[in-house]
Amino acid sequence: MSARVPTGRRLPDGPGLRAGGHPRGTVRARTLAVVTVDNATAAVVPATRTKPQTATSVANTATEPTGGPPTADPLAWLADHARGREAAGLRRRLHPRPRTPAADGSRVRVDLAGNDYLGLGRHPAVVEGAARALREWGTGSTGSRLVTGTTALHGELEAALADHVGFAGALVFSSGYTANLGCLTGLAGPGDLIVSDALNHASIVDACRLSRARVAITPHGDVAAVTAALAAGGWRRALVVTESVFSADGDAAPLAELHATARAHGAVLVVDEAHGLGVVGPAGRGALAAAGLAGEPDVVATVTLSKALGGQGGAVLGTAAVRDHLIDTARAFIFDTGLAPASAGGALAALTHLRAHPELPAAVRRRADELAALTGAPRPAGAVVSVLLGEPEPAVAAAATCLAHGVAVGCFRPPTVPAGTSRLRLAARADLTDADLALATEAFAAAGVLASEVLTSEVLAAGVPVTEAVTR
Repeated sequence: MSARVPTGRRLPDGPGLRAGGHPRGTVRARTLAVVTVDNATAAVVPATRTKPQTATSVANTATEPTGGPPTADPLAWLADHARGREAAGLRRRLHPRPRTPAADGSRVRVDLAGNDYLGLGRHPAVVEGAARALREWGTGSTGSRLVTGTTALHGELEAALADHVGFAGALVFSSGYTANLGCLTGLAGPGDLIVSDALNHASIVDACRLSRARVAITPHGDVAAVTAALAAGGWRRALVVTESVFSADGDAAPLAELHATARAHGAVLVVDEAHGLGVVGPAGRGALAAAGLAGEPDVVATVTLSKALGGQGGAVLGTAAVRDHLIDTARAFIFDTGLAPASAGGALAALTHLRAHPELPAAVRRRADELAALTGAPRPAGAVVSVLLGEPEPAVAAAATCLAHGVAVGCFRPPTVPAGTSRLRLAARADLTDADLALATEAFAAAGVLASEVLTSEVLAAGVPVTEAVTR
């Protein structure tokens, strides 16, 4: 962190403190803007309770002795909590990713776990874009965006993102997580209301808590509940926050209806396009563009650069006024080191490639439909296919079986998803081949999640499309 203020002091959000960031070098950064998406929930609750407790959160708040003399090891309780998570099937461990599939003796032949939806993470043009930025600007951004952390690349990336998604401006953050934090805490505070969907991503949940606004959590996709929360009044300003395509379930938010009720009540719609950008809408412009809402004055969007664009980082998109306000007030922007130049260069190259190949979003959606047909999962709105299995143990076992057959899949358990909804999360990619799907079919069959025994590798090898074979 490069900028500091005394503890307990807040930066004013009125006219008197204007912080203008300038790029290193001779080229000035372009004007930035902000957009964000989130859903809302049923009843107004304290900001510290934006999501129901899960088995893990309960375990982490277990009753323990209080007071008394200090113990020899004040962190001894961690071992008890770890044993509890282990017994509940909720222990997590890190597994290094191989450099490439089948490299270093890895069992992985097909990756359905990562979020590289368009397969651009290793594309030569994208890698070269990152390498060029590394050579020209060095390994890091060297400071906050307001000090030395803005380069010409950041400005170029922001202009390209704003143009592609359809907003007046964009402001690049170091991650999608910090983009959501900066957006919601910058646009809402005490006396305001945030209406948030019950299944919104953890970054949105945390942003709601940090905003100190009143938070109403509404049932998933329930527009009537959003309307009721807004109509209850008692707020100065209001935001309705949702994901466009939900990260775990893979379904789509009713954006047109949410915008209509938000506008009717004078609220702003904030949409997280993390899983929409590059996958949904014309040429991958996102779900807001598909709904005709991109660029509306009462809509803000957030995006990530780590999924369809295959890199790292995030951005908020919206009006010029939103962008300027966040530069002045968003703590996740002001006090964070800027996105590394290599990440900015790689994301800009990926976006350039996407715009030159508008067929890629349809390709990844087609592969997602095929994965859903293979497993009997609901047809997804984007690249995410959710295969519900219930309890953590069968989900962990199914994921391990898939890996043993050369296919890496995501395994989502509480607290990532609600209790009783553990699942395999399959992420489609535009560059999946028929041979990849054949191997996935065998893995799904071994794991017990194949929808039909008709779907064998021989069927796929014969050139029969999955969606056709599954209806035979």
